[in-house]
Amino acid sequence: MTGERANEVDRTTVSIHALIDRILALPDDERGIAIRAMTVPMRRELAARWHAWAHAGQTAPPGDWRVWLIRAGRGFGKTRAGSEWVHAMAHAHPGARIALVGATLDEVRRVMIEGRAGLIATARGDRAPAWRATARELLFSSGAVATPFSAESPEGLRGPEHHFAWCDELGKWGRGGEAAWDNLMMGMRGGERPRLLVTTTPRPTHLMRRVMALPGVVETLGRTRDNPFLPQSFVAAMEAEYGGTRLGRQELDGEMIEDVAGALWTWAMIERCRGPVPMSVERVVVGVDPPASATGDACGIVAVALDGAGIAHVLADASVVGERPEGWARAVAACAGAVGADRVVAEKNQGGDMVRSVLRAADVAMPVKLVHASRGKAARAEPVAALYEAGRVRHAGRFPQLEDELCGLTTGGGYEGPGRSPDRADALVWAVSELMLERGGRAAVRGM
Repeated sequence: MTGERANEVDRTTVSIHALIDRILALPDDERGIAIRAMTVPMRRELAARWHAWAHAGQTAPPGDWRVWLIRAGRGFGKTRAGSEWVHAMAHAHPGARIALVGATLDEVRRVMIEGRAGLIATARGDRAPAWRATARELLFSSGAVATPFSAESPEGLRGPEHHFAWCDELGKWGRGGEAAWDNLMMGMRGGERPRLLVTTTPRPTHLMRRVMALPGVVETLGRTRDNPFLPQSFVAAMEAEYGGTRLGRQELDGEMIEDVAGALWTWAMIERCRGPVPMSVERVVVGVDPPASATGDACGIVAVALDGAGIAHVLADASVVGERPEGWARAVAACAGAVGADRVVAEKNQGGDMVRSVLRAADVAMPVKLVHASRGKAARAEPVAALYEAGRVRHAGRFPQLEDELCGLTTGGGYEGPGRSPDRADALVWAVSELMLERGGRAAVRGM
């Protein structure tokens, strides 16, 4: 490079630095406007000055907290905040063991490690960590090691001890999420002050509510439009299409929408119905919603008891996923035996008399009643939801996946809960209908 060319580059660099310093000195609202008008090189330079421009929602809160929850809309800057916090912990605590937990291992790699705002991209200078994919570990120059984990495989978190953890998109953690969280928390015993950061767009799941209710949790809230680096056209388009809607309030504004619009069950209703295991019961029924295939939906298996006062008690959710007919039939038999059931009620639409044969082969000794689903799941659920509203059904424990499905059923036949189908909820409906509606002639089922 010639001297003249080098001097030109130096002058350009100095001018960019001066402009950035002026922008950083602006009030927050004016700074956002200025950032959106910057050129790409300017934005890159500004991005390198993280601690100077990060907004308040992206910096760690003061105090002796154990769990920091960033609950914000998409594009708020949650991933960048998580990466920067992990970098800070890794270099302030040489040799620290750090857990990186996401919904799947692929998402941990693509977003938290290799993503545009991930740990590799946000490293500065010679502090870039080395990603050893085959060993599944990210090595920092300080000697700290970050290990990826999947909420789909909670047993992987049983045993390892960690000083720090970053959990991303907690609202997306599916089956195994609760167990993954519990195993992680039991392993957070490294050092004197183990800490955990959760970055997520909120969803009304049982695990999300658990984390929000933890004693001493520090919560940061934020909206998509709070990030001045997002293109204004994108923000405007999202606001125009989703602003004010339930989806927009959740995904853009980071609000925790507890109840689905038009839901047959609400979370307040579920919480009101909690009670102890009944001391004595008159009947116990296991409701079964068989899957269409082994690779499809879950096989809903829910046990419900009826006491002498005419109150139904949900005793167990023994639903299984990915099992062949003989597998889910054994699960039905085990559940029936454990709760002392006197009858199994199963939907016959998915396989007809095959359901009865499979259950017999699994040594289900009590009577098996097959019912035909002549109406949709939500329509069948409406009279059962009315029993909940009247206080005639109680939950003898907590059944997160079942309860998430119940709160996703809506009037008019819709379903906005987790998974493709409310199989657990449907199994509960069959059982409660058999115990409380069939005799009164109001059941939405026809015995076969």
